[in-house]
Amino acid sequence: MTIPKHDEIRVPALSLLSEHGQLKLKEFETPLAEHFGLTEEELHEEYESGNAKIFYDRISWALSYMNMAGLLNKPRRGVYEISPLGCEKLAVPQTINEFIAAEVARKQKHKPVKELQQPFNHEGLTPQEELYLSAKKIRESRCQEIIDIILSKTPREFEKLVVLLLQRMGYGGEIKQSGTVTPYTNDGGIDGIIKEDVLGLGRIHIQAKRYAQSNNVGREEIQKFVGALAVAQSNKGVFITTSSFSQGAITYAGSLNGSTTIILIDGQQLATYIYDYGVGLQIDETIQIKKIDSEFWDSMENEDEKTNLSTNKTGRNQ
Repeated sequence: MTIPKHDEIRVPALSLLSEHGQLKLKEFETPLAEHFGLTEEELHEEYESGNAKIFYDRISWALSYMNMAGLLNKPRRGVYEISPLGCEKLAVPQTINEFIAAEVARKQKHKPVKELQQPFNHEGLTPQEELYLSAKKIRESRCQEIIDIILSKTPREFEKLVVLLLQRMGYGGEIKQSGTVTPYTNDGGIDGIIKEDVLGLGRIHIQAKRYAQSNNVGREEIQKFVGALAVAQSNKGVFITTSSFSQGAITYAGSLNGSTTIILIDGQQLATYIYDYGVGLQIDETIQIKKIDSEFWDSMENEDEKTNLSTNKTGRNQ
C-alpha cells in the first residue's frame, strides 16, 4: 500500500483519540501504520531531502489541520485530545475533510467563498509536500533547459563541460589541472581524462556524445570505447551522452568483467548531475523551513506543572 495522504489520516487519528483520550504525536505512528497496513519500509520512508519521515510528517499535518478546525484540543504541548466538536463530527466521518477545508479557509481568510466547500487540498498534500512538488517541477524544467542549451553548443564545448562536471563531482580531488580535454583530432576515441592522483597513475577516460535526444547510443559504440580504453591501458571509463542508451548497450556495459568498468550516464542523469552540482547554474532563491526545537521548549516549565506544584505545596501547608 502507498503511504496515505494527510487528509486520509484525519478520521483514523480522530478515532484513536476517541478511544484513548489523550495521545502524544509519536503515539499515533504505530497504531496508524497498522491501520493502513504499512510495511516497515513505508513507515520509515523519508522525503528526498532526508529531513523527515513522510508518514510521521503527514500525521503531524493531519493533527494540525484538525486542531485549526477545532476538532481536537492540545491540553499541553505535544499532547492531543478530541474536542466535543470532534466527537460530533466523528459521527459523520465523510463530512470531516469538507468541514476542515471550510474552517481553515475561513480562519486564514485567503480563499474565495466559492472554494470553501471544496477540499482544502484535492491532492492530499501537506504544505511542505506542495513545496517539494513545486521544487521538483522546477528542477525537471531546468534539467530540460540544460539539455536544450547543451545541444545548442558545439561538441567541443560539450567535452569541456563533462570534464568540468566530473571535477565538480570530486573526481581528481585537489590535484591541479586534474582534468584535460584531448585534442579534437586523433583522440583515439577518448574525449577527456581525469587524473585521480598526483602522478597520474590512476586515470578515468571519458567519451562524450552530444546526440539529439531521439538518437540512442548503441552497443557498437560502447564496444569501440572499450577498445579505446584497452589501447590507453585504462580500466575505468565514463560514457556520457545527451540522449540515451539502447538496452543492448546497457546490457553489454553491465556484462564486462571486473578488469574494465564503464559507467553510462544518459541525458537525464547528466542534467541531474549538472543541476545538483551547480555547473553553469546560480541559486535563484533560498527558502528556509523551520521546525520546533523540542529541547528548547521542553526545558521550560509547563503551566499545568506549575499549577500541580502549587496545589501540592498548599496541601502540605494545611
